[in-house]
Amino acid sequence: MTTKQGLVFGTAGIPNPLKAKTTQGGIELLYKLGLSCMEVEFVKGVNMTPATARDVARVATKRGIRLSAHAPYFINLNAREPEKVRASRERIVQTARITALLGGESVVFHPAYYLKDEPDKVYATVKTNLEQIVARLKIEGNRVCIRPEVMGKDSQFGTLEEVLQLCAEVEGVEPALDFAHWHARTGKVNSYNEFIAVLKKVEKRLGRAALDNLHIHVSGIRYGEKGENNHLNFAESDFNYEALVMALKDYKVKGMVICESPNLEDDAQLLKQAYEKL
Repeated sequence: MTTKQGLVFGTAGIPNPLKAKTTQGGIELLYKLGLSCMEVEFVKGVNMTPATARDVARVATKRGIRLSAHAPYFINLNAREPEKVRASRERIVQTARITALLGGESVVFHPAYYLKDEPDKVYATVKTNLEQIVARLKIEGNRVCIRPEVMGKDSQFGTLEEVLQLCAEVEGVEPALDFAHWHARTGKVNSYNEFIAVLKKVEKRLGRAALDNLHIHVSGIRYGEKGENNHLNFAESDFNYEALVMALKDYKVKGMVICESPNLEDDAQLLKQAYEKL
């Protein structure tokens, strides 16, 4: 699904000011704040009923808020134990099912850990599992897009190249580009030209269509020698969000930009304002 709106901006989860933490209330607040999308966070488990999901879809449609979802953190498609791999596949499928009821477009997930295995071996394992997940969803008629995330720690499977290769080789899989993660992992990629280089790489590997429907994560970030430590607000971080927004605008990227800073809605509005100033 592409959008004529260019980029839309929103939050990873329910905005902070909301006292009664319902997804429906979060959508209403985002609408009031002038934001246009939300990633529904199932990071601790898929605990929403189908009836609630349908109600969320109704409110989102009414307010023109686009939705995606984040699968549980407890996923490792390279786990040693077969039952953990099965459970990981199941969590992604469950998230895709509820996301379809939400009217959501994508499911973002953290794919795997290397566990000291060779990256090529891990890639093959993750790819096999993803193919099984996509095949199941296809049989069910579920058209939600599955998006492995670019990860921020050296111990995590999910370099930019690994994610793009998966997307090139497995139909129904698209990238979740986390620019803060990639900055933390590389210690670089924090300038206009470097951001443009990432976008060019996406276009070269996946075609222009991928840039017409990107799912982007961004936040401030603290990092060290092994990559990401934790998310920060932009004001506390060296992350160059203004250069990123300029690169996205100049390269005519479309899709969702999801803010994961602790102050969620504040930095999401900063991103939107920076984009609109251009």
